[in-house]
Order: sequence, then structure tokens, then C-alpha cells
Amino acid sequence: MTVTPDSHVLLSPAQMARVAEDSSVAKATNRPLKSFLLGLTAGGYIALGFVFFTTTQVGAQDMPWGVARLLGGLVFSTGIVLVVLTGAELFTSSTLTLTARASGRITWTQLLRNWGVVYVANFIGALVIAALVYLAGTWQSADGGWGAVVLDTAQAKVSHPFLEALVLGILCNLMVCLAVWAAYSGRTTTDKILALTLPIALFVSAGFEHSVANMFMIPLGILIKGQAGPEFWSSTGLAPADFADLTWGSFLVDNLLPVTLGNIVGGGVMVGIMYWTIFRYLERPRPEALTTGC
Repeated sequence: MTVTPDSHVLLSPAQMARVAEDSSVAKATNRPLKSFLLGLTAGGYIALGFVFFTTTQVGAQDMPWGVARLLGGLVFSTGIVLVVLTGAELFTSSTLTLTARASGRITWTQLLRNWGVVYVANFIGALVIAALVYLAGTWQSADGGWGAVVLDTAQAKVSHPFLEALVLGILCNLMVCLAVWAAYSGRTTTDKILALTLPIALFVSAGFEHSVANMFMIPLGILIKGQAGPEFWSSTGLAPADFADLTWGSFLVDNLLPVTLGNIVGGGVMVGIMYWTIFRYLERPRPEALTTGC
């Protein structure tokens, strides 16, 4: 039975768990085309959040490091807020469909199909925004400072050892799915925005790794590295050789693979299965409670 509480009353943790499960069932049983289109928008929104982040980091070396990172994290949360408020489908939060599978309300085929469709759609949506940002010349802003932030950020992301990238992915989606889960308690737009913002700001400011965000930032860095002219390199004081590790191979193998696996563990297991166990499995009537005796 779907939870339909009073619209003016905050959901309890147990009700949130039921809403999360119902939402997961709806996602996994959507028509694939609908999931794909919603996935395109989500990939684009997360990319736009990173555009906002990048803009705030241009010249931020003159600020205390933590303050600059906090600012970047706060503005990046715009992307997640747009995803939640518009009903877009984001792979990282779709890992919560493990709750519906644990309850037996969807099959493994439905779960994996949803993950695959949304993942590919997120990737395409992020790449579209990367291409548009490149063609718009945004990366040349501030005498190339904007593009320099992209290159430095992308280079750092592909430089993590596999295990480190995996764990950073776990930590990231722990925060993303906690944010989405907390937003289920909100009854107004303001409630949801407040529930989402600080957990997202935490993961971004701490440098945790989000697979869909990386689908935008690293390809854009690769594009700038390969296409920027001499005037860009001279104005930024950088050189293509500084970003030798920034390749498609390093992106896919050294970053996207471990980060994606980490995102599944952090969101699907550490949030989805944990809260499903607490509020769904452990609250089932126990057999002895159903028996009567004299």
C-alpha cells in the first residue's frame, strides 16, 4: 500500500522508507523510453551543477581552501535539487532500487535494466552539456581561467588509485542518497531544498567522487586539452604535457569504473539496504507474534 500521509505533516523515518521503496518500484517499472528521457535531463542537470561549481572556483585560490570548497559544494547542489524537483532519474540515486528488490517487488532484470538505461542516458546528457559549454567558449572565460579549473579538477580525478577512487565513490553516494532519502520527508519545495543542500555540499567540498558529475567534467577536460590553441596555454601558464594522464582510457578505467562501483555500494547498500533492513524488514510481524496460545 502506498503511503499518503497528510500533506502538512512530515513523514516519519518508517514512512520515508516506504516512500523510498514505492519510488524505487515506480522507477524500475517505468517504460524504458521514459527512464531514458528522464535520465538525459538528470545528466544535464548534474553537469550544469558542475558548471556552477567551476565558475565559483575561478580565482578562488585567493580564498581559504575550505571556504572555496564550501562555496563550490553549495552551488553544485543546484544540480541535485533540479533532479529531485523535476523528477529526473539519476543513476546514483537509482541505486536505491535495491530496496524494492529486497522486498521482492521488482526482479533483478527490472533493476538492472533501469540502472543500465539511466546510466547511459545520464552519460549522454552530461556529454551534451560538455559539448555545449565547449562550443559556447565558456572554457575561455577569465583569460582561460575557467578552462584551467576544469583541467586541474579532471586531472586530479583520474589520478586516484583504483581503491581510493572506489572509496571516494562510496562516500559520495552515501551522502547523495542520504540527501535524497531525507528529502522524502519534506512536504514543501523549501523542505526538500534544505534537506538536499548540505549533504551534497559536504560530498563536493570534501572531494568525494560522483560518477555522473565525472561524465561531464573529465570529458570536458579531455576536449579542452585536445582542442585548446596556443593562446589558451600561454594565458593560463599551463601546457598539454601537464595533463598527460587525462585520456579516455584513464577516465573510463581509472575513474569511472571504480567510482561507479563505489556509488552502488555507498547508495544502494549503505543507505538503501541499511534503512530497508531497519524500517521494513525488522518491522515485519514476527511469526511468534502471529500465533495465539493459551
